[in-house]
Amino acid sequence: MIDFSYQKDFQLKHEQDHVHWLHKVADFHDATVDVLGYVFCDDEYVHSINLQHLDHDTYTDIITFDYGTDTVLEGEIYISIDRVEDNASDLGEDFDTELRRVMCHGLLHMIGYDDDTTEKKAKMRALENEALQMFHVKQ
Repeated sequence: MIDFSYQKDFQLKHEQDHVHWLHKVADFHDATVDVLGYVFCDDEYVHSINLQHLDHDTYTDIITFDYGTDTVLEGEIYISIDRVEDNASDLGEDFDTELRRVMCHGLLHMIGYDDDTTEKKAKMRALENEALQMFHVKQ
């Protein structure tokens, strides 16, 4: 089950298309979604989570809490819509594409991919691009 909740005046367009896509990405990586919650919020909400749970005094676009395994996905993903908007603008990317990139980024972390080195960041970016292509493929 994939659930979307909102702590900001924002509504994800085409929720069911996103649910289908996220399941497809997980399946592609031999993982199954059990319970996955996406929480869309503002900078301050994510910042407070970052301080409280990770002791990081920084703003970020995403925080992932992984309670599952690399093959059975359970967890919560908090996404700052403010950060996604700013990042999309800075990168010259449209908002919806950047949002999907961040959404699959959290999912890929839960599957076991990291981005703590230059090499791993490049691999993560390639996997994100691959996942983004899956969104546009109808089944």
